[in-house]
Amino acid sequence: MSTETAPTADRVVAPPPAGWEEARSRVYAVGLAAALPAVARPLADIDGSTLAEPLTTRTDLPAFPTSSVDGWAVRGTGPWRVIGRVLAGSTPAPLTEDGTTVEIATGAMVPEGATAVLRVEESTTVDGLVHGTPRETPEWRQPGEEAYADEELLPVGTPVDPALIGLAASCGHDTLRVRRAPRAALLVFGDELLTAGPPAAGRVRDALGPAVPGWLRRYGCQIRPSDVVGPVADTLPAHVAALRSALTGADLVCTTGGTMNGPVDHLHPTLEALGADYVVNTVAVRPGFPMLLARLAGHDGRIRFVAGLPGNPQSAIVALVSLVAPLLAGLQGRSMPVLPQATLAEAVPGRGDHTHLALVRLDRAAGTASPVRHVGSAMLRGLAGADGFAVIRPGTSGEPGDRVPIVPLPLLPGERAS
Repeated sequence: MSTETAPTADRVVAPPPAGWEEARSRVYAVGLAAALPAVARPLADIDGSTLAEPLTTRTDLPAFPTSSVDGWAVRGTGPWRVIGRVLAGSTPAPLTEDGTTVEIATGAMVPEGATAVLRVEESTTVDGLVHGTPRETPEWRQPGEEAYADEELLPVGTPVDPALIGLAASCGHDTLRVRRAPRAALLVFGDELLTAGPPAAGRVRDALGPAVPGWLRRYGCQIRPSDVVGPVADTLPAHVAALRSALTGADLVCTTGGTMNGPVDHLHPTLEALGADYVVNTVAVRPGFPMLLARLAGHDGRIRFVAGLPGNPQSAIVALVSLVAPLLAGLQGRSMPVLPQATLAEAVPGRGDHTHLALVRLDRAAGTASPVRHVGSAMLRGLAGADGFAVIRPGTSGEPGDRVPIVPLPLLPGERAS
């Protein structure tokens, strides 16, 4: 007598979490492959953007010889008879006779025929004649001294700051081609969240809805108050509708909470319903393990991204610095962020086979990093006093004196007293 047993379904095994460094590299690469289009923008509108073309000069810099000092443009040997004045912004007549001079202002065009510029403080004037001895080194800037016409000054991918804007203006540019700024949206998941007042009756205050947009802006995103939605109802249809709507106008949608597989964690089924595929699904890092990044094609064919941030506040920020920051660098055509290093002032424990991102305060004068207190994954007090995260690699612990990478928070100058 034979006995037949019903076939059993194969168990679906989740892939192992990505290593932290691998995850950073992977999301940067997919961001760079989907880099945002180049747009022409006036100089007044490009601070914080990224060059999409090399910055070149339209003329020699300077374009003509300009005086470095206030004084006298002279011809021949002295004393010199004064025949005029040259101010910045005017075109002087040539000096054609030896023994003549024109008064000249700093930045003014040196007249053709001048043989030297005499500093005003090193001259005397008697009866209309200027006396003095010019210095051997010319007191004017030669055309092309800073750069020649069409010379490349800065490459594609350079972040635009006020210094670059000033340089571009001096080169004669009115507009530059830069990467369009990433557009972001934020969906807050969790019926347990309050949006006003203190925690009460088993419900906690949403801390990420108010905070995450500020972090995203510091990474170069555009995000408006209307782009922040939530708390979204803890149902699959509500999640699908909210994410589908957010993706219509955003290059990146960040979500908070719902990244695990609990009874009301609907992010994974939502991504499946929308046809997304995972770039990263969990990362071997503590805190922040259940972070994810997914992508899907928009109606216009461009790739959109969904960053799933864990619901615990510090874990969410770890996901921002680990996945969102490298992704946005790629989308903006920038280089992968290079991590600075610091020397640990105190011991920092490891987290077994996971990378540990430990909140630290930096002493920039000493070049050291010290762990802060109140660093549970649900806490924000430690984050509010930290400069970044020390990276403790898997299978290690940090000892005083160890040099470790630091993932900096995108702080503005003066926001942390060193």
